[in-house]
Amino acid sequence: MTMNITGQCHCGAIRFTALVDPAKVFACHCADCQIFSGAPFRAVVPVPAGQVQMTGSPKHYVKVAASGNRRAQAFCADCGTQLYATEADEPKTLNIRLGCVTERAQLKPTVQLWRASGMPWLHDLDAAPAHGRGRDSPLL
Repeated sequence: MTMNITGQCHCGAIRFTALVDPAKVFACHCADCQIFSGAPFRAVVPVPAGQVQMTGSPKHYVKVAASGNRRAQAFCADCGTQLYATEADEPKTLNIRLGCVTERAQLKPTVQLWRASGMPWLHDLDAAPAHGRGRDSPLL
């Protein structure tokens, strides 16, 4: 089963559409994903590069991952939104970051990678008090 997705960076300078397989969504807990995203993990959907149509020009930063692979990290040069990662030399697959996908609520990860690097408190989040909006929190 495939589904069409749309997305954009925070400022709207870069927009995209893609045809994805929701069964391939994964969450990655590696240290690079934690640092790049500023979050305890990153959710991603891999898409063949030919199935992505993009307007705007992302900036790329090449990083050698813990796996030893050279990965190009693509982001908006204006607002910094992380868009995808891909092979550094010849992009074949874009690992689109779910944070910039409009339909992200419909794309539940089916597998977790680098779980040994995951934050030990993630499974306890359901027990933490929850507020519908940020301004309702007593912490803010």
